[in-house]
Amino acid sequence: MMNALIYIMDPMCSWCWAFVPELQTVRSRFTKLPVSFIMGGLAPDSTDPMDAGLARQIQATWQQIEDRTGTVFNHDFWTQNSPRRATYDACRAVIAATRIRPDTQEAMIDAIQRGYYLQAKNPSDKEVLIEMAQQIGLEAELFGQYLGDDMTQGMLQQHLAIKGSLGVQGFPTLLLQQGEELHWLSTGYRQADGIIAQLEKLTGEH
Repeated sequence: MMNALIYIMDPMCSWCWAFVPELQTVRSRFTKLPVSFIMGGLAPDSTDPMDAGLARQIQATWQQIEDRTGTVFNHDFWTQNSPRRATYDACRAVIAATRIRPDTQEAMIDAIQRGYYLQAKNPSDKEVLIEMAQQIGLEAELFGQYLGDDMTQGMLQQHLAIKGSLGVQGFPTLLLQQGEELHWLSTGYRQADGIIAQLEKLTGEH
């Protein structure tokens, strides 16, 4: 029976950024478990500036995550950018990169997360996403075409439909698929040791 991990996330989800080392630890323990990345779409497209109250709330969340997990954030983002509550393009960017070269999927996620959380860049802007794609070796014009075309949009809708069919309410969400069965490993941030213990029971790998 084929086992696989399903990871529902958004590159601009701050708790997903905190979850990066936890997922890496899980994967290093279960090296034969493939991982399917589903773009969950935290916030739809918008050209409107982020509401000041929401911006303060997200800044407070970053600080809370730092205090709880030690995850590093560059808080200069909030003074150096004009934030928008829009993450669908970041999700499309991962899909577009994967279409061009499947082996760049995780590199694109990493580039967005590091650019956003460490370098204070704004992945809600297409120009920033194109720059990030270039950093991982993709050609700017081609990536820009893929980012905005109908196929990438259709694939994002498929990802969102999978999220909806699973009943996912937040990110990060990690599941184990065993044949027809799905086992929930995390609904939100969870440390690796608890996930590993659960996986050992489910898979019989000790």
